[in-house]
Amino acid sequence: MIKFNTAVIGATPNTNRYSFKALTMLTQHGFNAIPLGFRKGNITGLSIITDWPKEIENLKVVTMYIGPDRQAAFYDYIIDLKPKTIIFNPGTENPEFYAKLDQSNIQYEEACTLVLLSTGAFENL
Repeated sequence: MIKFNTAVIGATPNTNRYSFKALTMLTQHGFNAIPLGFRKGNITGLSIITDWPKEIENLKVVTMYIGPDRQAAFYDYIIDLKPKTIIFNPGTENPEFYAKLDQSNIQYEEACTLVLLSTGAFENL
């Protein structure tokens, strides 16, 4: 059973990266993971989307795996997707973006997607 849609920004086929581990774990836990990245590749059967869609139907969570220096170019894109929550994984924290999310009434959390999934807390986002 698919639980809800989660976009992973910064998806990569590099098995050593946390975005790869998060996508793998999201699918193992029954979430519809949408890998948004910058280079083509596959992660557990999912093709990385490099031509990011303007809309993602039923999107609930965005989990960030790009640093604050790269995020500014995507502020409007992410806000326009209208997710309920954005997870800022370690190293992606961005107070400048938080201010914009507050203005848009989008929740955010500084957390680790892998920990949230392993503890069962991800389902409650």
